[in-house]
Amino acid sequence: MPLDASAIAQTIQLSVTPVFLLVATGSLLNVIAGRLARVVDRSRTLMERLPGTEGQDHDRIVAELRTADRRMAIINTSILAAVACGIVVCLLVALLFTQAFTGVNLGAAASWTFAIAMLLLLVSLILFLIEVRLAIRTIRVPMELLEIEEIGWQRRNRHS
Repeated sequence: MPLDASAIAQTIQLSVTPVFLLVATGSLLNVIAGRLARVVDRSRTLMERLPGTEGQDHDRIVAELRTADRRMAIINTSILAAVACGIVVCLLVALLFTQAFTGVNLGAAASWTFAIAMLLLLVSLILFLIEVRLAIRTIRVPMELLEIEEIGWQRRNRHS
């Protein structure tokens, strides 16, 4: 079957949307990998400090290390889902070009492939949100500091 220039142009136009999804997935991977690097660095710092601690300090560091380990597992699974999404998007583009070059109707396969890519992206984003929420829960401002802030705020408002 001879290759028609207009069919190739149309296939390129059709593949633009999946390529935007691929770019978005790459950007998400960049952000998630940055978070992983920060958690790994924090874990290393905590592991260096751990031997010189005891009592409450030791327990706090162990608890933070457990949370960091959980965060790393969540981030790794999010990365896995995002990379799988990227691979499926590449497969989608390949399907679109295969359809254009062979004339075989692969519309159903392309539709399913796109849906799978979107589900994988959704899984990655949900895991990213879970990890962020876990990180926020880990970094709580101690109540003593909040009470000092509250007292200062009350004093300022009494004098106004």
